[in-house]
Amino acid sequence: MKATLAIVGRPNVGKSTLFNRLVGRQHAIVDDQPGVTRDRREGDASLAALRFRVIDTAGLEEAASGSLEDRMRRQTERAIDEADVTLLVIDARVGITPADKFFADQIRRAGAHVVVLANKCEGRAGASGLAEAWGLGLGDPVPISAVHGEGLVDLHDAILAAAEAVGVDVLDAPAESPDDANDDDEVEAPLDEDGNPIDVWQDEMSALPMRIAIVGRPNMGKSTLINKLIDEDRLLTGPEAGITRDAIELPFEWKGKPYKLVDTAGMRRRARISDKVEQLMVSDALRAIQYAHLCVLLIDSTEELHKQDLAIARWIAEEGRAIVIGANKWDAVRDKQAAVQRIDDRLETSLAQLRGVPVVSMSGLYGRGFDKMMKAANEMYGFWNTRISTGRINRWLEGMLEAHPPPLVEGRRLRIRYMTQIKPRP
Repeated sequence: MKATLAIVGRPNVGKSTLFNRLVGRQHAIVDDQPGVTRDRREGDASLAALRFRVIDTAGLEEAASGSLEDRMRRQTERAIDEADVTLLVIDARVGITPADKFFADQIRRAGAHVVVLANKCEGRAGASGLAEAWGLGLGDPVPISAVHGEGLVDLHDAILAAAEAVGVDVLDAPAESPDDANDDDEVEAPLDEDGNPIDVWQDEMSALPMRIAIVGRPNMGKSTLINKLIDEDRLLTGPEAGITRDAIELPFEWKGKPYKLVDTAGMRRRARISDKVEQLMVSDALRAIQYAHLCVLLIDSTEELHKQDLAIARWIAEEGRAIVIGANKWDAVRDKQAAVQRIDDRLETSLAQLRGVPVVSMSGLYGRGFDKMMKAANEMYGFWNTRISTGRINRWLEGMLEAHPPPLVEGRRLRIRYMTQIKPRP
């Protein structure tokens, strides 16, 4: 079991920048605007020989009970409870604020093992803030610059000392990256007794977790659905539209089989997006589609299909991902037969290229329809991995050419010699 470190602190002190530095990629959305991070985000981190799990958290700030900020704060408190070591980040250029002192006292009372990081210490700008950090009473502050990668040797030593103090090991062997690209997942197809590739790569499919991205417009119930599936209030939910910002990947098990669920930000029409953070959110969601094996497109079954629903479906198809359409909020539909017909008709007329894609009625709020959704997902994943032998394809081609002969070009009929499938997973 890897040691777990939680990165906490006020908004805009550089927590997500440090998270990205430790995991070695641009994983979390970063912007100068405070309060960008909302949900907890986890990743496998490394620092020289150290290996550990790190959690990025929302900025700590006082908030009214029940507000979005209060819910974000509770998520951060859960990360502190879960962590072996807490990295408390301050902005050395700003210095110690009353909020820093307040939350440092809270963390101390919680009994957490803390390392204070004075971020933004590049040059001499953070010297005074570094000196003030001693006053928090949480040990020697470590000067770093997450943006420029300065102070990482001192950070390494501080993490190692803190881990040894709490009795956890951070000197494990390097772990394999969890973000395997889709092409890297593929191997040569096994052959049957006739020397032809078998239709589906069953061995490979059973060995690798399917990565399922839950996508859709804002406020479609994506986070609520995932919370119900994993039976935990892991993701922020609420009546506010656009709560989710980062694409969050979580492990999930169904009938003894492992999966990876990816929650994504709601995607509005491009013409309506002017905020830089929302542009980053949508880019992150589109990246989640690219790296998914299958996408569950959530729609509101109480409404007509929106143009944006169809646009998202087209993006999924263009990326070559398998797709299942989840007709969410089914519990609120009165005339269910009419709703099914309405959805089917719109898909038939507007998305003919997705003919045959399953539409699953479900309720993320009440946990209904999940088995149907997972069965449909596995079926579509199987189709997506299908590899058809060249002989079978050419027998189909022969029949099609007889029924629909190619046109004449300069008095000669076009000839299609043969067809073959280069690989599955289009």
